[in-house]
Amino acid sequence: MKKYIKHITIKQWAEEDRPREKLMLKGRHALSDAELVAILIGSGTAEHSAVEIAKELLHDVHDNLIDLGKLSIHDLMKYRGLGKARAITIAAALELGKRRNEAVTVEKAMICRSDDAYRIFRSVLGDQPYEEFWILILNRANRLVKKSCISEGGISGTVVDPKKIFKIALDHHASGIILGHNHPSGNTKPSESDIKITGKILEAGKLLEVSVLDHLIVSEEGFFSFADQGML
Repeated sequence: MKKYIKHITIKQWAEEDRPREKLMLKGRHALSDAELVAILIGSGTAEHSAVEIAKELLHDVHDNLIDLGKLSIHDLMKYRGLGKARAITIAAALELGKRRNEAVTVEKAMICRSDDAYRIFRSVLGDQPYEEFWILILNRANRLVKKSCISEGGISGTVVDPKKIFKIALDHHASGIILGHNHPSGNTKPSESDIKITGKILEAGKLLEVSVLDHLIVSEEGFFSFADQGML
């Protein structure tokens, strides 16, 4: 069912305050989040401008761009004026922004403590609605060589194959690896299965001379580190 949006007039805005014109005149940094989203939307409906639609959309996610990025194409299409093409445009732009931030975060990253690993894991796991298991591959200088998704699951868990972990690690001549997965519930306390698989991977790493340096359980609000808690 389409959502109805409160009308906010735009007819009396000065030309330099309209999103496209404002961007050209003042630069992209001068635009609000709603104005940037309005440019992605392109044009409004007969009753509502693109800015009005964008403001209502942002209002519903409490002006949080991370939460906006969690909306599916179907969620976006519930808003009057957002068809499939416009919803896809918004989703693609938000994903591109996420990947840009991720690229800046991991470029030549040195992992010295759990906080460093968390920043990288959070960029790929923080807003996922289902569980994923990733590894960070490090060289002898503790610099990030590669990050890799090992498995994807559902809301309550995912299956992890240690053979796949160490194949990727050995293919990239890893000196050490850091494990990471998310709990979509936001609870970062490790489960019995989390503890069991960590021990299994740790023992395999010893045999293959690849150090398992840490295992992080990640949420948007924080993380649990097995190493920090003396559990490795």
